[in-house]
Amino acid sequence: MGEQEYHVPVLLDESIRALNIIENGIYIDATLGGGGHCQHILDTLGPNGRVLAFDQDEAAGNNVPEDDRLTFIPHNFRHIERFTRFYGVSGVDGILADLGVSSHQFDVPERGFSYRFPEMTLDMRMDTRTGKTAADLLNQLEPGPLQQLLGEYGEVRNARTVAAAIVQFRRQRPFKLVGDLLEVLHPLIRGERHRYLAQVFQALRIAVNEEMTALEEMLEGALNILNPGGMLVILTYHSLEDRLVKRFMRSGKISGEPEKDFYGNMHRPFEVLTKNPVLPGMEEQERNSRAHSAKMRVARKKEQE
Repeated sequence: MGEQEYHVPVLLDESIRALNIIENGIYIDATLGGGGHCQHILDTLGPNGRVLAFDQDEAAGNNVPEDDRLTFIPHNFRHIERFTRFYGVSGVDGILADLGVSSHQFDVPERGFSYRFPEMTLDMRMDTRTGKTAADLLNQLEPGPLQQLLGEYGEVRNARTVAAAIVQFRRQRPFKLVGDLLEVLHPLIRGERHRYLAQVFQALRIAVNEEMTALEEMLEGALNILNPGGMLVILTYHSLEDRLVKRFMRSGKISGEPEKDFYGNMHRPFEVLTKNPVLPGMEEQERNSRAHSAKMRVARKKEQE
């Protein structure tokens, strides 16, 4: 499957430029996806450069560029530090992560990511080899955690009502298909239907794949393996991710509170190069629907203080 069919990379030129690629440096593409960003990194690198590419989605394995300088790691990027060291790399010169779900995943009905395919199983796992499905969560979670999940990850305004309706439904029969969830949601929709359904499905997808926890672990690992002067380039697609990335780049901590030394001086390990996030231009947004909500943030790891 070609990269074009898989998805068109967002902010391609801007993100590659932001990596500030050294001719024979070592780089990580933390989200291989269709391979578009990765191929451009390889095209920019010299003959002795190296790329490590991560992707937990088995389908992404079809898009690995054929190149001796590339090592593909079929795992979640939350393990970025462990696998980088496993492959004998002590430090890298840049890390790129495009956090968007590929259009390929939405367009394959069997994956259960989209409300467009009611007859399909409610799965939503990026890595289909492990973990609970969306149906499992809907069948097992108590009303409180369900409400929190919908409110926090999807900003669903009537999360409490939806959680109660989910519990009521599963007393009659367990959730199995996308259509089961649509049946529950149909009378509860607030505002524009597509936007509302997208929010609910986003919330479930984030929960199923532990996306926020995985992102936190990836960011912490990235700080540890970046060389001084190394670049961190992250593309986000919703406000939860963007806030976390912005906070981490500013402070070097998931909490957003920088470390202080004995004298109260703050230690900020990154120099943030994007005071405001870089957004795709109108032309790219018209050409590529995935670009509408994309934001790119860039930081450089400071030299040792």
